[in-house]
Amino acid sequence: MTNEKAAGDDLDAGTPYRSRRRVLMRAGVPVAVVAAIAAGVGLVPALAADSAPDLPTVSAEQLVAKVLGSETQALSGSVAISTDLGVPGQLLSGAAGLGGAVGGHGGDGGGSTADPQSKLLGLLGGDQTLRIAVDGPDRQRVDVLEKMAGYSMVRNGDQAWAWDSSSNSAVHMTGRAAGQEHAKTPLSELPTTPQEAAKQFLAASAGTTSVTVAGTAKVAGQNAYQLSVKPTQSGSTLAEVRIAVAADNGVPLSVAVKSIDGSTVLNVRFTQVSFARPDAKTFDFTAPKGAKVTEQKAQDAAKGAPGDAREHVGTGAPEGLDVIGEGWTTVLATRLPAAVDGAADGAPKGDAKGGKHGGHGAGAGQSLNPQSMVKSLGKPVAGGTLVSTKVLNVLLTDDGRVLAGAVTLPVLQHAAGVN
Repeated sequence: MTNEKAAGDDLDAGTPYRSRRRVLMRAGVPVAVVAAIAAGVGLVPALAADSAPDLPTVSAEQLVAKVLGSETQALSGSVAISTDLGVPGQLLSGAAGLGGAVGGHGGDGGGSTADPQSKLLGLLGGDQTLRIAVDGPDRQRVDVLEKMAGYSMVRNGDQAWAWDSSSNSAVHMTGRAAGQEHAKTPLSELPTTPQEAAKQFLAASAGTTSVTVAGTAKVAGQNAYQLSVKPTQSGSTLAEVRIAVAADNGVPLSVAVKSIDGSTVLNVRFTQVSFARPDAKTFDFTAPKGAKVTEQKAQDAAKGAPGDAREHVGTGAPEGLDVIGEGWTTVLATRLPAAVDGAADGAPKGDAKGGKHGGHGAGAGQSLNPQSMVKSLGKPVAGGTLVSTKVLNVLLTDDGRVLAGAVTLPVLQHAAGVN
């Protein structure tokens, strides 16, 4: 069954498709692919080997409304994430170090190897398997399964833990940040489940997006409809987002993203899923014996974070970060520091090539030079230096500004005012 009824500009502000979070999510659509988040190989879910189920016909508007209005509060299962963004490994390592160094000023956990924001950047490269459990907005658990180690994030009421087994270190966060008394936000800025990734895409500006129902599929044993989401703008490096939506409850089961070169750059999918309420003990966590525990208050951890309440009025962007454009051609702009002291362990320090790596030795106090690192990875273009991947393009201008987005170089140059 295929239903190609489109949903685009005709979805006005009165329909569920245009989320009230639109302003905040303007940047979320392209960044979710690279940040990531979060959200089938070849745009056909890998687990859809069974014949497509015969389901009642629905319109794109009805299916999008079902996703955004889904009231499913409890689920558990395994999630496979495959990424092929073409991001240089050194850039990911540097971003993790920069995130840890910058994030550390708000509390004592920024330099910990268990810090979620830097640790989950690993999801941007290669294949990962996650085990997740959710019981409403206050109980969530994500376990990143690795060959010789693991990483866990657990939220249980006003207590949150992040634990890295490879270093036996943990971050313990207590309380709630301002405005998060009834938090419904994910455990990190990066999408770790198909639900988070799908809602980031679907909550974007309807005026720049075409949505159609593109058949049905079987994903993780569930009957599902497939949504095809495409930009109506030119200048994006993304060609299509394919979302498999559970027919029974509207829960997204897989999200696959295709770039304009025809390759699949992101594939987030359930390999097994249950909508039964997880056992309450699933969300209990005690740091293992001998673990190095860093204590944080949620109010302190929120300071300087991407979700910080200090925003530019009317843009929804954190202070110091400008949002240019909308929808699929959104560009994020900021000023890149020439050096950051106290970069996190494992990040390139000293020279741009990261000749010395952090630890507890002599190199631990060296600074990270973001501008030099970007220049070493990029190539000269009109107006500055370009670092290009399959999805994300980053322009470092000659005057020290950095502009990034899932957009082509001309879009970045126009945003930077480069002729």
